[in-house]
Amino acid sequence: MPVQPTVFLIGLLLFTVGGCASTPQSPNVQRSEPGAVPADAGARAAQHAAQLVGKPYRYGGTSPATGFDCSGLVQWSYAQAGRKLPRSTDDQRHAASRVRASELRRGDLVFFDQEGKKHGHVGIYVGNGEFVHAPSSGKRVRRDRLDAPYWSRHLSEVRRPGVS
Repeated sequence: MPVQPTVFLIGLLLFTVGGCASTPQSPNVQRSEPGAVPADAGARAAQHAAQLVGKPYRYGGTSPATGFDCSGLVQWSYAQAGRKLPRSTDDQRHAASRVRASELRRGDLVFFDQEGKKHGHVGIYVGNGEFVHAPSSGKRVRRDRLDAPYWSRHLSEVRRPGVS
């Protein structure tokens, strides 16, 4: 069946107008949309961790569906950012380089001495003096301040996972 000239012209007009509506972007310019995940893996991991606030604590937990323990939260957040980290707190500590607390940046791992265990708890620094962690049984993933009396007293070290 032949195409009617009017239908053809309307289709051509819509194609032309639609093509003019978008402006080509330079391949050298990175555009950022509101809520876009930052390019740096540590910052992306911090953003993913922050989105998990309110999820339940679960010993051995490694997913938003079932809950997290502290190292499971760190491992999952980094996996979402495209980086593989070991499962245990101790192994995560050894897989990261020590940095000064004064050099803290988003995505750094903050370790705490708790209940007589050196470096036994880990969280992810999310900026503005805050970190996200899965504290303990019966609680939920939350955001806390590093300068809060309890956390500042128990902070043992800061480490930065290698980003390749």
